[in-house]
Amino acid sequence: MKQKHLNNLPIAAVNTTCDPLKVLFVSHSYVVGVNQGKLNAIAEVNNIEVGLLAPSNWKALEWNRLIPLETPYSHIRTYSAPVLFSGRGGAHIYAPWTLWRVLNDFRPDIVQVEEEVFSLCAFEFAIWSRITGKPLTIFGWENIDRRLSFPRRWTCQFVLNTVSLVLPGNQDGAEIMRRWGYTGLLEVMPQMGVDPKFFAPRPQKAGSMQVIEAGGRPFHIGFLGRLTHSKGIDLIFAAAHQLREQGFNFRILICGSGESEAELRQVSQEQGVADWVIWQGAVRHEQSPEVISEFDVLVLPSRNTSEWKEQFGHVLIEAMAMKVPVIASSSGEIPNVIGREDLVFAENDTRGLTAILKRMIQEPKWRQEVGNYGFERVNWLYTHQRIAERLVNLWQTVLTPKIADYRVRGLN
Repeated sequence: MKQKHLNNLPIAAVNTTCDPLKVLFVSHSYVVGVNQGKLNAIAEVNNIEVGLLAPSNWKALEWNRLIPLETPYSHIRTYSAPVLFSGRGGAHIYAPWTLWRVLNDFRPDIVQVEEEVFSLCAFEFAIWSRITGKPLTIFGWENIDRRLSFPRRWTCQFVLNTVSLVLPGNQDGAEIMRRWGYTGLLEVMPQMGVDPKFFAPRPQKAGSMQVIEAGGRPFHIGFLGRLTHSKGIDLIFAAAHQLREQGFNFRILICGSGESEAELRQVSQEQGVADWVIWQGAVRHEQSPEVISEFDVLVLPSRNTSEWKEQFGHVLIEAMAMKVPVIASSSGEIPNVIGREDLVFAENDTRGLTAILKRMIQEPKWRQEVGNYGFERVNWLYTHQRIAERLVNLWQTVLTPKIADYRVRGLN
Protein backbone atom coordinates (compact mmCIF):
# COMPACT_ATOMS: atom_id res chain seq x y z
CA MET A 1 0.00 0.00 0.00
CA LYS A 2 1.51 3.30 -1.12
CA GLN A 3 1.97 6.12 1.33
CA LYS A 4 2.11 9.86 0.68
CA HIS A 5 4.72 11.57 2.84
CA LEU A 6 4.70 15.20 3.93
CA ASN A 7 7.72 16.66 5.69
CA ASN A 8 9.10 13.10 5.92
CA LEU A 9 6.12 12.00 7.98
CA PRO A 10 3.36 9.71 6.67
CA ILE A 11 0.27 11.87 6.56
CA ALA A 12 -1.95 8.99 5.51
CA ALA A 13 -2.01 5.48 4.24
CA VAL A 14 -5.36 5.32 2.52
CA ASN A 15 -6.60 2.03 1.11
CA THR A 16 -6.49 2.52 -2.67
CA THR A 17 -8.79 -0.44 -3.33
CA CYS A 18 -11.91 1.44 -2.20
CA ASP A 19 -13.67 4.68 -3.10
CA PRO A 20 -11.80 7.83 -2.10
CA LEU A 21 -12.58 9.65 1.13
CA LYS A 22 -14.40 12.80 -0.02
CA VAL A 23 -14.05 15.98 2.05
CA LEU A 24 -15.86 19.21 1.17
CA PHE A 25 -14.47 22.50 2.52
CA VAL A 26 -16.76 25.52 2.74
CA SER A 27 -15.32 28.97 3.41
CA HIS A 28 -15.16 32.46 1.95
CA SER A 29 -11.46 32.59 2.93
CA TYR A 30 -10.57 30.33 0.02
CA VAL A 31 -11.64 32.71 -2.72
CA VAL A 32 -7.97 33.76 -2.54
CA GLY A 33 -5.86 31.09 -4.19
CA VAL A 34 -2.81 31.34 -1.93
CA ASN A 35 -5.04 30.43 1.01
CA GLN A 36 -5.79 27.02 -0.54
CA GLY A 37 -2.38 25.50 0.20
CA LYS A 38 -3.73 23.39 3.06
CA LEU A 39 -6.48 22.01 0.84
CA ASN A 40 -3.98 21.13 -1.87
CA ALA A 41 -1.76 19.35 0.67
CA ILE A 42 -4.72 17.18 1.64
CA ALA A 43 -5.77 16.62 -1.99
CA GLU A 44 -2.33 15.23 -2.78
CA VAL A 45 -2.80 12.42 -0.24
CA ASN A 46 -3.58 9.06 -1.82
CA ASN A 47 -7.29 8.33 -2.10
CA ILE A 48 -8.58 11.56 -0.58
CA GLU A 49 -10.68 13.82 -2.79
CA VAL A 50 -11.05 17.46 -1.77
CA GLY A 51 -13.92 19.69 -2.82
CA LEU A 52 -14.30 23.40 -2.18
CA LEU A 53 -17.43 25.52 -2.11
CA ALA A 54 -16.65 29.24 -2.08
CA PRO A 55 -18.57 32.40 -3.01
CA SER A 56 -18.41 33.62 -6.59
CA ASN A 57 -19.10 37.20 -5.49
CA TRP A 58 -17.22 37.79 -2.24
CA LYS A 59 -16.88 41.47 -1.38
CA ALA A 60 -13.86 42.68 0.57
CA LEU A 61 -15.54 45.41 2.60
CA GLU A 62 -12.24 46.95 3.72
CA TRP A 63 -11.23 47.67 0.11
CA ASN A 64 -14.77 47.89 -1.31
CA ARG A 65 -14.09 45.48 -4.15
CA LEU A 66 -15.27 42.06 -5.30
CA ILE A 67 -12.76 39.23 -5.13
CA PRO A 68 -13.17 36.57 -7.84
CA LEU A 69 -12.65 32.94 -6.88
CA GLU A 70 -9.15 31.81 -7.81
CA THR A 71 -8.43 28.19 -8.78
CA PRO A 72 -4.66 27.61 -8.76
CA TYR A 73 -4.74 23.91 -7.78
CA SER A 74 -5.91 21.23 -10.19
CA HIS A 75 -6.27 18.64 -7.40
CA ILE A 76 -9.14 20.58 -5.77
CA ARG A 77 -12.65 20.14 -7.18
CA THR A 78 -14.03 23.66 -6.95
CA TYR A 79 -17.64 24.84 -6.80
CA SER A 80 -18.51 28.51 -7.08
CA ALA A 81 -21.88 29.95 -6.13
CA PRO A 82 -23.26 33.41 -5.32
CA VAL A 83 -24.14 34.27 -1.73
CA LEU A 84 -26.54 36.70 -0.17
CA PHE A 85 -24.96 39.36 2.10
CA SER A 86 -21.55 39.04 0.46
CA GLY A 87 -18.71 40.31 2.63
CA ARG A 88 -20.45 39.59 5.93
CA GLY A 89 -18.80 36.56 7.51
CA GLY A 90 -21.61 35.63 9.89
CA ALA A 91 -24.57 36.56 7.69
CA HIS A 92 -23.77 35.35 4.17
CA ILE A 93 -25.80 32.41 2.97
CA TYR A 94 -26.06 30.15 -0.09
CA ALA A 95 -29.34 29.49 -1.84
CA PRO A 96 -30.63 26.11 -0.53
CA TRP A 97 -31.05 24.65 -4.03
CA THR A 98 -27.46 25.59 -4.90
CA LEU A 99 -26.15 24.00 -1.73
CA TRP A 100 -28.04 20.77 -2.36
CA ARG A 101 -26.89 20.67 -5.98
CA VAL A 102 -23.25 20.85 -4.86
CA LEU A 103 -23.74 18.27 -2.13
CA ASN A 104 -25.52 15.85 -4.46
CA ASP A 105 -22.83 16.25 -7.11
CA PHE A 106 -19.77 15.89 -4.83
CA ARG A 107 -21.38 13.52 -2.26
CA PRO A 108 -18.94 14.23 0.59
CA ASP A 109 -18.25 11.82 3.42
CA ILE A 110 -17.48 14.78 5.69
CA VAL A 111 -17.93 18.54 5.41
CA GLN A 112 -15.66 21.11 7.05
CA VAL A 113 -17.20 24.58 7.30
CA GLU A 114 -14.67 27.27 8.14
CA GLU A 115 -17.05 29.96 9.35
CA GLU A 116 -18.08 30.91 12.89
CA VAL A 117 -20.45 28.61 14.79
CA PHE A 118 -23.13 31.32 14.87
CA SER A 119 -22.97 31.93 11.11
CA LEU A 120 -25.89 31.21 8.79
CA CYS A 121 -23.56 29.23 6.55
CA ALA A 122 -22.69 26.87 9.43
CA PHE A 123 -26.41 26.57 10.19
CA GLU A 124 -27.19 25.50 6.61
CA PHE A 125 -24.70 22.67 6.76
CA ALA A 126 -25.79 21.65 10.26
CA ILE A 127 -29.25 21.01 8.79
CA TRP A 128 -27.65 18.87 6.05
CA SER A 129 -25.67 16.94 8.65
CA ARG A 130 -28.78 16.17 10.70
CA ILE A 131 -30.70 15.04 7.63
CA THR A 132 -27.95 12.82 6.21
CA GLY A 133 -26.25 11.73 9.43
CA LYS A 134 -22.87 12.60 7.92
CA PRO A 135 -20.29 14.34 10.10
CA LEU A 136 -19.77 18.09 10.11
CA THR A 137 -16.70 19.88 11.44
CA ILE A 138 -16.44 23.62 12.13
CA PHE A 139 -13.43 25.91 12.21
CA GLY A 140 -13.74 29.42 13.70
CA TRP A 141 -11.61 32.33 14.90
CA GLU A 142 -14.02 33.78 17.48
CA ASN A 143 -12.00 34.61 20.62
CA ILE A 144 -14.23 37.12 22.40
CA ASP A 145 -17.08 35.99 24.64
CA ARG A 146 -19.50 38.43 23.08
CA ARG A 147 -23.22 38.59 23.81
CA LEU A 148 -25.14 37.10 20.92
CA SER A 149 -28.63 38.11 19.88
CA PHE A 150 -31.30 35.48 20.46
CA PRO A 151 -31.35 34.31 16.79
CA ARG A 152 -27.57 33.96 16.72
CA ARG A 153 -27.50 32.28 20.13
CA TRP A 154 -30.10 29.77 18.95
CA THR A 155 -28.17 29.19 15.70
CA CYS A 156 -24.96 28.70 17.68
CA GLN A 157 -26.54 26.07 19.93
CA PHE A 158 -28.07 24.25 16.98
CA VAL A 159 -24.68 24.05 15.29
CA LEU A 160 -22.77 23.06 18.45
CA ASN A 161 -25.33 20.32 19.15
CA THR A 162 -24.79 18.97 15.62
CA VAL A 163 -21.07 19.06 14.88
CA SER A 164 -18.70 16.15 15.41
CA LEU A 165 -15.57 18.29 15.76
CA VAL A 166 -14.84 21.94 16.57
CA LEU A 167 -11.54 23.51 15.52
CA PRO A 168 -10.94 26.85 17.27
CA GLY A 169 -8.11 28.89 15.81
CA ASN A 170 -6.82 29.86 19.26
CA GLN A 171 -6.90 28.91 22.93
CA ASP A 172 -9.35 31.68 23.85
CA GLY A 173 -11.72 30.33 21.21
CA ALA A 174 -11.51 26.85 22.71
CA GLU A 175 -12.49 28.21 26.13
CA ILE A 176 -15.40 30.11 24.61
CA MET A 177 -16.71 27.02 22.81
CA ARG A 178 -16.74 25.16 26.13
CA ARG A 179 -18.39 28.14 27.82
CA TRP A 180 -21.05 28.16 25.11
CA GLY A 181 -21.87 24.56 25.94
CA TYR A 182 -19.88 22.43 23.48
CA THR A 183 -18.71 19.16 25.09
CA GLY A 184 -17.50 17.17 22.08
CA LEU A 185 -14.19 16.65 20.28
CA LEU A 186 -12.17 19.87 20.04
CA GLU A 187 -8.65 20.75 18.90
CA VAL A 188 -6.93 24.12 18.54
CA MET A 189 -5.18 24.80 15.25
CA PRO A 190 -4.88 27.68 12.77
CA GLN A 191 -7.06 27.76 9.67
CA MET A 192 -4.05 27.60 7.38
CA GLY A 193 -0.30 27.40 7.60
CA VAL A 194 2.52 28.60 5.37
CA ASP A 195 4.15 27.25 2.25
CA PRO A 196 7.81 26.74 3.29
CA LYS A 197 8.91 26.97 -0.35
CA PHE A 198 7.17 30.32 -0.84
CA PHE A 199 8.19 31.75 2.54
CA ALA A 200 11.76 30.45 2.48
CA PRO A 201 14.87 32.00 4.09
CA ARG A 202 16.77 34.31 1.77
CA PRO A 203 20.52 33.53 1.35
CA GLN A 204 21.51 37.19 1.60
CA LYS A 205 20.35 37.44 5.22
CA ALA A 206 23.71 36.21 6.60
CA GLY A 207 25.67 38.78 4.62
CA SER A 208 23.20 41.48 5.58
CA MET A 209 23.84 40.74 9.25
CA GLN A 210 27.56 41.27 8.80
CA VAL A 211 26.94 44.61 7.07
CA ILE A 212 24.81 45.79 10.01
CA GLU A 213 27.50 44.88 12.52
CA ALA A 214 30.10 46.74 10.47
CA GLY A 215 27.95 49.86 10.49
CA GLY A 216 27.24 49.60 6.78
CA ARG A 217 23.48 49.98 6.95
CA PRO A 218 20.81 50.71 9.56
CA PHE A 219 18.99 47.93 11.41
CA HIS A 220 15.59 47.32 9.76
CA ILE A 221 12.55 47.14 12.06
CA GLY A 222 9.58 45.91 10.01
CA PHE A 223 5.80 45.88 10.27
CA LEU A 224 3.51 44.19 7.74
CA GLY A 225 -0.26 44.38 8.12
CA ARG A 226 -3.26 46.66 8.40
CA LEU A 227 -2.64 50.22 9.60
CA THR A 228 -5.21 50.35 12.38
CA HIS A 229 -5.19 51.37 16.04
CA SER A 230 -5.58 47.75 17.16
CA LYS A 231 -2.27 46.77 15.54
CA GLY A 232 -0.36 49.09 17.91
CA ILE A 233 2.01 50.58 15.33
CA ASP A 234 2.30 53.76 17.39
CA LEU A 235 4.21 51.68 19.97
CA ILE A 236 6.95 51.06 17.38
CA PHE A 237 7.39 54.81 16.98
CA ALA A 238 7.48 55.33 20.76
CA ALA A 239 10.11 52.60 21.12
CA ALA A 240 12.05 54.10 18.20
CA HIS A 241 12.14 57.43 20.01
CA GLN A 242 13.82 55.76 22.99
CA LEU A 243 16.27 53.92 20.72
CA ARG A 244 17.22 57.16 18.94
CA GLU A 245 17.95 58.81 22.28
CA GLN A 246 20.37 55.94 22.99
CA GLY A 247 22.14 56.44 19.68
CA PHE A 248 21.00 53.35 17.76
CA ASN A 249 20.98 53.39 13.96
CA PHE A 250 17.84 51.91 12.40
CA ARG A 251 15.04 52.35 9.91
CA ILE A 252 11.38 51.45 10.35
CA LEU A 253 9.70 49.82 7.34
CA ILE A 254 5.90 50.17 7.51
CA CYS A 255 4.25 47.90 4.95
CA GLY A 256 0.49 48.03 4.61
CA SER A 257 -2.46 50.37 4.31
CA GLY A 258 -5.44 51.22 6.44
CA GLU A 259 -7.66 53.78 8.07
CA SER A 260 -5.04 55.00 10.57
CA GLU A 261 -2.24 55.86 8.16
CA ALA A 262 -2.60 59.66 8.43
CA GLU A 263 -2.81 59.47 12.21
CA LEU A 264 0.26 57.23 12.39
CA ARG A 265 2.28 59.57 10.20
CA GLN A 266 1.44 62.32 12.68
CA VAL A 267 2.52 60.12 15.59
CA SER A 268 5.87 59.48 13.93
CA GLN A 269 6.32 63.24 13.65
CA GLU A 270 5.40 63.79 17.29
CA GLN A 271 7.86 61.10 18.40
CA GLY A 272 10.61 62.73 16.34
CA VAL A 273 11.28 59.62 14.25
CA ALA A 274 9.51 60.49 10.97
CA ASP A 275 12.84 60.80 9.13
CA TRP A 276 13.63 57.17 9.96
CA VAL A 277 10.29 55.74 8.82
CA ILE A 278 9.82 54.32 5.31
CA TRP A 279 6.18 53.95 4.26
CA GLN A 280 5.96 51.21 1.64
CA GLY A 281 2.20 51.07 1.16
CA ALA A 282 -0.02 48.06 0.57
CA VAL A 283 1.68 44.75 -0.16
CA ARG A 284 0.11 41.96 -2.19
CA HIS A 285 0.47 38.50 -0.70
CA GLU A 286 2.78 37.28 -3.45
CA GLN A 287 5.11 40.19 -2.61
CA SER A 288 5.26 39.39 1.10
CA PRO A 289 8.40 37.18 1.07
CA GLU A 290 10.48 39.85 -0.66
CA VAL A 291 9.22 42.51 1.74
CA ILE A 292 9.83 40.38 4.84
CA SER A 293 13.32 39.49 3.62
CA GLU A 294 14.26 43.16 4.06
CA PHE A 295 13.40 43.04 7.79
CA ASP A 296 16.00 42.33 10.46
CA VAL A 297 13.09 41.87 12.86
CA LEU A 298 9.31 41.86 12.41
CA VAL A 299 7.25 43.55 15.12
CA LEU A 300 3.55 42.91 15.77
CA PRO A 301 2.53 45.15 18.72
CA SER A 302 -1.21 44.38 18.68
CA ARG A 303 -3.50 45.64 21.43
CA ASN A 304 -6.90 44.40 22.58
CA THR A 305 -10.03 46.47 22.07
CA SER A 306 -13.59 45.90 23.27
CA GLU A 307 -14.40 44.18 19.97
CA TRP A 308 -11.10 42.56 18.94
CA LYS A 309 -7.93 40.86 20.07
CA GLU A 310 -5.29 39.11 18.00
CA GLN A 311 -6.73 35.82 16.76
CA PHE A 312 -3.42 34.39 15.58
CA GLY A 313 -1.08 36.78 13.78
CA HIS A 314 -0.36 34.89 10.56
CA VAL A 315 2.41 37.28 9.54
CA LEU A 316 4.39 35.95 12.51
CA ILE A 317 4.70 32.46 11.06
CA GLU A 318 5.44 33.87 7.60
CA ALA A 319 8.45 35.73 9.03
CA MET A 320 9.48 32.80 11.23
CA ALA A 321 9.47 30.50 8.17
CA MET A 322 12.02 32.87 6.61
CA LYS A 323 14.26 32.87 9.72
CA VAL A 324 13.35 36.51 10.40
CA PRO A 325 13.11 37.07 14.18
CA VAL A 326 9.76 38.27 15.51
CA ILE A 327 8.74 40.40 18.49
CA ALA A 328 5.09 40.77 19.46
CA SER A 329 2.74 41.82 22.22
CA SER A 330 0.77 39.57 24.56
CA SER A 331 -2.51 40.22 22.73
CA GLY A 332 -4.73 37.18 22.19
CA GLU A 333 -3.08 34.11 20.69
CA ILE A 334 0.33 35.70 20.00
CA PRO A 335 2.22 34.17 22.97
CA ASN A 336 1.05 30.68 21.99
CA VAL A 337 2.09 31.21 18.36
CA ILE A 338 5.60 32.39 19.24
CA GLY A 339 6.14 30.07 22.18
CA ARG A 340 8.94 32.12 23.82
CA GLU A 341 8.54 34.62 26.65
CA ASP A 342 11.68 36.57 25.73
CA LEU A 343 10.08 37.62 22.41
CA VAL A 344 6.76 38.80 23.89
CA PHE A 345 6.09 42.09 25.69
CA ALA A 346 2.97 43.15 27.57
CA GLU A 347 0.34 45.05 25.60
CA ASN A 348 1.06 48.78 25.34
CA ASP A 349 4.40 48.33 27.12
CA THR A 350 6.76 50.58 25.17
CA ARG A 351 9.66 49.92 27.52
CA GLY A 352 9.27 46.18 27.09
CA LEU A 353 9.29 46.51 23.30
CA THR A 354 12.29 48.85 23.43
CA ALA A 355 14.27 46.41 25.59
CA ILE A 356 13.76 43.50 23.19
CA LEU A 357 14.58 45.66 20.15
CA LYS A 358 17.74 46.88 21.87
CA ARG A 359 18.82 43.31 22.50
CA MET A 360 18.06 42.39 18.88
CA ILE A 361 20.37 45.13 17.67
CA GLN A 362 23.15 44.54 20.19
CA GLU A 363 23.28 40.73 20.21
CA PRO A 364 23.55 39.36 16.65
CA LYS A 365 24.19 35.79 17.83
CA TRP A 366 21.00 35.82 19.88
CA ARG A 367 19.15 37.33 16.93
CA GLN A 368 20.37 34.50 14.71
CA GLU A 369 19.40 31.90 17.32
CA VAL A 370 15.91 33.39 17.52
CA GLY A 371 15.60 33.23 13.74
CA ASN A 372 16.60 29.56 13.73
CA TYR A 373 14.15 28.83 16.54
CA GLY A 374 11.25 30.37 14.60
CA PHE A 375 12.17 28.43 11.46
CA GLU A 376 12.16 25.11 13.34
CA ARG A 377 8.89 25.93 15.13
CA VAL A 378 7.09 26.71 11.88
CA ASN A 379 8.28 23.52 10.20
CA TRP A 380 7.17 21.50 13.20
CA LEU A 381 3.75 23.12 13.69
CA TYR A 382 2.65 25.56 11.03
CA THR A 383 3.29 24.40 7.47
CA HIS A 384 0.30 23.52 5.28
CA GLN A 385 1.45 19.90 5.39
CA ARG A 386 1.59 19.71 9.19
CA ILE A 387 -1.89 21.15 9.53
CA ALA A 388 -3.15 18.81 6.81
CA GLU A 389 -1.70 15.86 8.69
CA ARG A 390 -3.52 16.84 11.88
CA LEU A 391 -6.81 17.29 10.07
CA VAL A 392 -6.70 13.91 8.36
CA ASN A 393 -6.05 12.22 11.69
CA LEU A 394 -8.94 14.06 13.33
CA TRP A 395 -11.32 13.09 10.52
CA GLN A 396 -10.40 9.49 11.17
CA THR A 397 -11.68 9.97 14.71
CA VAL A 398 -15.06 11.39 13.69
CA LEU A 399 -15.78 9.04 10.78
CA THR A 400 -17.72 5.85 11.42
CA PRO A 401 -15.50 2.95 12.53
CA LYS A 402 -16.07 1.15 9.26
CA ILE A 403 -14.97 4.08 7.11
CA ALA A 404 -12.13 5.03 9.43
CA ASP A 405 -10.71 1.50 9.40
CA TYR A 406 -11.27 0.79 5.70
CA ARG A 407 -10.44 4.11 4.02
CA VAL A 408 -7.98 5.86 6.29
CA ARG A 409 -6.05 2.95 7.75
CA GLY A 410 -2.56 3.59 9.11
CA LEU A 411 -2.84 7.23 10.15
CA ASN A 412 -1.69 6.73 13.71
